[in-house]
Amino acid sequence: MSDASQGLRLYNTLTRTKEDFVPIDPLNVRMYVCGPTIYDFAHIGNARPVIVFDVLFRLLRHLYGQTHVTYVRNITDVDDKINARALRDFGGEIASGTLSLNEAIRRVTEKTAGQFHSDVAVLGCLAPTVEPRATEFVEPRADGKVDMITLIQSLIERGHAYVAAGEVLFDTASMPDYGQLSKRNLDEQQAGARVAVDAHKKNPGDFVLWKLSSPEEPGWNSPWGRGRPGWHIECSAMSAAYLGEVFDIHGGGLDLIFPHHENEIAQSRCAHGTEMMANIWMHNGFLQVEGQKMSKSLGNFYSINELLETETFGGRKWPGEVLRLAMLMTHYREPIDFSVRKLEEAENTLRKWKRGADLAPTAAGQVPVEIIDALSDDLATYAAFQVLTQLAGEAVDGNDAAASLKASLLFLGFDVASAKVDEGHVGKAIAKRLAFIAAKNWAEADRIRDDLLAQGIQLKDGKDPVTGERITTWEVKR
Repeated sequence: MSDASQGLRLYNTLTRTKEDFVPIDPLNVRMYVCGPTIYDFAHIGNARPVIVFDVLFRLLRHLYGQTHVTYVRNITDVDDKINARALRDFGGEIASGTLSLNEAIRRVTEKTAGQFHSDVAVLGCLAPTVEPRATEFVEPRADGKVDMITLIQSLIERGHAYVAAGEVLFDTASMPDYGQLSKRNLDEQQAGARVAVDAHKKNPGDFVLWKLSSPEEPGWNSPWGRGRPGWHIECSAMSAAYLGEVFDIHGGGLDLIFPHHENEIAQSRCAHGTEMMANIWMHNGFLQVEGQKMSKSLGNFYSINELLETETFGGRKWPGEVLRLAMLMTHYREPIDFSVRKLEEAENTLRKWKRGADLAPTAAGQVPVEIIDALSDDLATYAAFQVLTQLAGEAVDGNDAAASLKASLLFLGFDVASAKVDEGHVGKAIAKRLAFIAAKNWAEADRIRDDLLAQGIQLKDGKDPVTGERITTWEVKR
């Protein structure tokens, strides 16, 4: 284990307190995080939990050893929109038996899944230990791993689920402490945003485990008829398949607390007869874009790939490591306002760090214990970044500060390639500034000068000795 001076403490949504992390098995620390639904390209909101829990994954590997951490992040490819597209594109092959439903779904989602993997790699995220697809865990498996149909059958046999109107529903009243995660009890369950109320339900909060498919809809065979699983049962099956009935950490976005994670807990505990599903529940905060909720109707809905490859946000493309740092500059439990200003701040900060790391010897040094201690305090990334800035200020050619800075950037998932100046970018900025000066727009001219200085580029104004025209030269200031 690491030589960190303090133990790992994490905020547990289940208890609403920060707790000492004590793994069930230090030789196999287990974490599950809800992954994307791959109907479409992942948006910037999807990137936040991927980045946050990548940092936790890196920290756990540092504390317990790389081979002693199992990180499972699923892919949801059981979805009515995906099913409909599979039927539209491959209905004939499915009907004739030349293509299974799972194979058709794989073809439909191949592009979006591939783009997701490419995008999160550019964001500096490690691949999880295991990345199961929901379609692989609907029916009983040859390897005996937990599957959805068997899990549902267990819930029926234990008296926690019932069949009504062609659906299998979880009986929330059968679980006396249902609602512990969201702090909602059954008396408070009302018909609302994500709780469907139907006459065949025993209670308004009862939720679907299995629903029948019409002859026109894709589906899987089951003891209750040809159909498809509900949303929540997917993660209960996949987490148990790879992490066991009780594991260490379950993560995801704040929006998943209710109903998704609450219902995962209910299914898993009642199916397995356990007191817990996961010991620690962690949730990252919401994301807004320029102060507004992200939505397609507002025109502020951006995929990760759009930010990386197009000039749709702030009029330019953004490097993956800049997006990564911008996400981590706000504590993971706090809401984040994703803005051009924040990205520019992240970019300038990275330049300063990289200039310091450029001074490091070939071999990186050790990650300072202060970095590990900061992250061990519920992923206090801001405190860790203060240490990086201090190291950057102390870095000189070949010294320990530069070496530690380089090691820390690598550890945190940032590229340590040389912070070379984009001369084209500087040239365009200088040309804009000269145009503002000619127009006597001193405020904008000063803003460009100050922006470049923040990036380590110092401008020097003068006159061409031959023509007498104003010229501007520049140099990099460390």
